[in-house]
Amino acid sequence: GNQITLFLATSELERRVDTLKFANQSLAKAKPAEWKYVMQGMGAGYYDSEFPGVGFIARNEDGVVKWPPGLGAQAPSEKWKDASGMVSLDGAPYLWAHTLKDGADFTSFAPLTPKFLASLVPGVVVSAVEMVRDQSGAASTAPAVRFDLDGRPYRLKRAQHDPFNAKLPPQVNRLDVDLGWFLPTLIANWDSPDIRRGLLLSVNTRPSVLLNTLTSQKLSELNSFLPIALLVVAILFLIVELVALVIGISLTRTITRAVFDLYGGTQKVIEGDFSHRIPVQRNDQLGELTTSFNVMTGNVERLLAVATEKERMESELEIAREVQNQLYPRVVPAMKKLRLTAICKPARTVSGDYYDYLSIDENRMALSIGDVAGKGISAALLMATLQSSIRAQMRSAVQFAAAVDGAPKPCISTSRFVSELNRHVHAFTSPEKYSTFCFGVYDDVTGVFSYTNAGHLPPILIRDGVPTTLDVNGMVVGAFPFAKYDESSLQLRPGDLLLCYTDGITEPENAYGEMFGEERMIDLVAKNSGGDDAKLIDLVIEAVEQWYGSNEQFDDMTILLARKQ
Repeated sequence: GNQITLFLATSELERRVDTLKFANQSLAKAKPAEWKYVMQGMGAGYYDSEFPGVGFIARNEDGVVKWPPGLGAQAPSEKWKDASGMVSLDGAPYLWAHTLKDGADFTSFAPLTPKFLASLVPGVVVSAVEMVRDQSGAASTAPAVRFDLDGRPYRLKRAQHDPFNAKLPPQVNRLDVDLGWFLPTLIANWDSPDIRRGLLLSVNTRPSVLLNTLTSQKLSELNSFLPIALLVVAILFLIVELVALVIGISLTRTITRAVFDLYGGTQKVIEGDFSHRIPVQRNDQLGELTTSFNVMTGNVERLLAVATEKERMESELEIAREVQNQLYPRVVPAMKKLRLTAICKPARTVSGDYYDYLSIDENRMALSIGDVAGKGISAALLMATLQSSIRAQMRSAVQFAAAVDGAPKPCISTSRFVSELNRHVHAFTSPEKYSTFCFGVYDDVTGVFSYTNAGHLPPILIRDGVPTTLDVNGMVVGAFPFAKYDESSLQLRPGDLLLCYTDGITEPENAYGEMFGEERMIDLVAKNSGGDDAKLIDLVIEAVEQWYGSNEQFDDMTILLARKQ
């Protein structure tokens, strides 16, 4: 009973402290110009009745605001952080809450007066008496009541009232004796959080008060109501049991039927019949489960159809890849003074990049490289169309040049060749289809390389380790039938390396959105131009793959190297 009495008193003190914290929060939400009016509204209303002698202090860099007017207490020490509970102010105990927010601090406090303490718990007498350090020794005439706090002796400070003889409610019977308990504790000082003072919190009450407080009714009333309450509970329990029995039987039958239907559905799925559907007969979770099963089997049926179609398309793509591989040159024309090396690495199964070399006669060879707009099947089809047109046009150009010149070594104009190719591609493909294209003719006797670059990335000539960018002679082929193209020529020297490539080499981006770039590629080729050509191509592709750092290739990569012996 003593512990319960102390718990009731301390719990109510904590609730009052929380109320003071709420007052601080209300002040913190208001603007500094409104503090005075918020304090007045709280103090003149609820807080004045709950906390006799309540006070409010708000402080910021502009000054201090207090309530009520004429409040003598100064703002607490600036050393205080967020704190609450009990504090000693001018030698008297106070209940308080101290809050810091946005460069300001707010303090709500009320003295622990007899009137305040008497209002905590009805019928419970609470007293708070300050204690002082006992430095008088054993022979002193100081009060005999002493306590050890923090390893030091404390004694009661003289007060106007005696906490141990408080007035209690009258006894109900002989057993309604006086119950008393006390709690010695240390509280901080208003002016310094480092200074501690002793406080004795005592509570006194009677068992009848505790019983009324805990049950909120008299014991006789409880005894008369108890049999009726037990009977009502028993009847309700019986009704609940009967309802639970009926619901249990019904639910068991429902679940058993639903499980049986699901079992039959799974057997159909095992047999490969994904068209089977279970009838939905309920609008509850079991019905939703049945609907989910039907949706699942329908999705599986569609996925199987998609998988079958995907296998068919992959088979057709594999055939297209094999056909396209046959379009790339498999034999390098034999030149005495020129060595060719090329590779095309598709981003998908088939590629839109193109390269080719054709032998004109024993001393001359045509080189070409192109990049069709887009990727995949459509680009691959245009690439095949482009290659067939080039080879057919090459044969016609050689025959036409021989007939016009009448010489055993006819001259082929690269600009005229590309112009004819442009008109042919534009005439027999859709308007949005086009391709970059570079076409050149090399003479092994003279070492002259004549070329026309139709919007393709400029070829790079590496001579003595120094790179030189070649010309661009016109726009892409297939876009406009009226496009004009020029022709350039270059005298190749022994040791020269000619590099032709597509944008799949220079445009891949790393994780930071930075492209590999022409400068990085040219620098890599120039530094390794003296080595084997195949190893040089592998070195460039490996560097590009490490640059974008992904298993997915973003564009077709094509490189063609021509080295003058």
